[in-house]
Amino acid sequence: MKKTPFNNQKYLKIQRESILKRINKFGDKLYLEFGGKLFDDYHASRVLPGFKSDSKLQMLLGIKDKVEIVIVVSANDIASNKVRNDTLITYQEEVERLIDTYREVGFYVSSVVISFYESLLTVDNFIKKLEHNNLKVYRHYKINGYPQNISLIVSEDGLGKNEYIQTTKPLVVVTAPGPGSGKMATCLSQLYHENKRGIRAGYAKYETFPVWNLPLNHPVNLAYEAATVDLSDVNMIDPYHLEAYNQTAVNYNRDIEVFPLLKNIFEKIYGESPYNSPTDMGVNKVGFAIEDEEGVIKACNEEIIRRYYQTLKNVYLGRFNDDSINKIEILLNKANVSTSSRRCVNECLKAAKESEEPSVAIELSNGKIITGHRSPLFGACAAALLNAMKYLAKIDKKMFLLMPAVLEPIKELKTNYLHRSNTRLRAEEVLLALSIQSKTNPLAELAIKQLPKLIGCEAHSSTILSQVDLGTLNRLGLRVTEEPISYKQKLYTNNQ
Repeated sequence: MKKTPFNNQKYLKIQRESILKRINKFGDKLYLEFGGKLFDDYHASRVLPGFKSDSKLQMLLGIKDKVEIVIVVSANDIASNKVRNDTLITYQEEVERLIDTYREVGFYVSSVVISFYESLLTVDNFIKKLEHNNLKVYRHYKINGYPQNISLIVSEDGLGKNEYIQTTKPLVVVTAPGPGSGKMATCLSQLYHENKRGIRAGYAKYETFPVWNLPLNHPVNLAYEAATVDLSDVNMIDPYHLEAYNQTAVNYNRDIEVFPLLKNIFEKIYGESPYNSPTDMGVNKVGFAIEDEEGVIKACNEEIIRRYYQTLKNVYLGRFNDDSINKIEILLNKANVSTSSRRCVNECLKAAKESEEPSVAIELSNGKIITGHRSPLFGACAAALLNAMKYLAKIDKKMFLLMPAVLEPIKELKTNYLHRSNTRLRAEEVLLALSIQSKTNPLAELAIKQLPKLIGCEAHSSTILSQVDLGTLNRLGLRVTEEPISYKQKLYTNNQ
């Protein structure tokens, strides 16, 4: 029997042991700067087949009694209503979502830190909302010259003017709704305050990627660069680790560039630095749980191609700078992959050309590619999903699953009451209509039961999808890419 490329159980065990060992290194308390996603880590599950999207959450649940969570969000991101690229919700909403999710699984969320705080209406209103829901909120301030001016940073006018976060557990996980929120500065502030109180608190980083013990240009690390192509992150060999241990390790530029300053800050606080390199600061063990490298490489190359299409779309929509395309093309070349290996793309574009309508192609797990195009009744996503379910259920493609008695009221509702000009059924509406009929129509019930077979399948659209349809495909577990164009050059894609 072929191995799963990534051994998730092994990872949970060695990762938990690594964190507990780091807590013991300092004795009283560890502030763990948590990069990336604690749950919903679909990037990791795509590039490391076998990695569960909530693996890091499950790992921490094993030591839940030792853990509390502090969430950091920048006042600048609140004031600007910054939106996450993946979920398209604001950072404030993401903070709220994180709090609810962590609480639901039993974690203690002790507080929220507002970094770079200044008194602005949107910021203060958000603070009030959190406090009304019995959350402690702490204000941390911008430090002029951070992180270069060490003497100012490690003083009462620097880290000392930040509000001290009251914590009670030995492991404090410091997380955020996105990058640039101020997690590291929050951890350093706590080290300063804890030291004043005679508590020897420690600091560590938990970043899944890049994987320090894989080669610099390993597809796993290239896929990470592809995922962060809109940022200034670049994978590099850690020169400090090489000098200290004569061992090659991969880190990323921001940690390498700031390490000499961090080391000085540690020395100011502790009297000496506990770390010889930025790689030393990490606790990540993901590289030790890879058991089928060939399978991982294949998955990573597929992810790089998906990120290529995502980058093209984001540049088209004005979310990324144009130079992001150059960066992602360089990564494609480094990985020695091309878009021609994504089979659903070619079939999708062929279907769109033949129908002269927006089309979607779905590649099923057996390699069969199913297409669907826009019609007067269905959007392209809805048509492709219906055709895929019929194929999987062995239902004749020409057979109608949705009865007029169900469809007509939906169209009437959209036209007469919701005042929609587009009466075509979207993917979610088709699924709802099928589920309504499933109690009286055995074929509709059979079709609905095929949906789990779509998890992990590849899909491509000949145009940019509406957020509604894209969200439906993502929730069904399909891995979707899109051509970076709107249908007939329309600016508003949600009306397709």
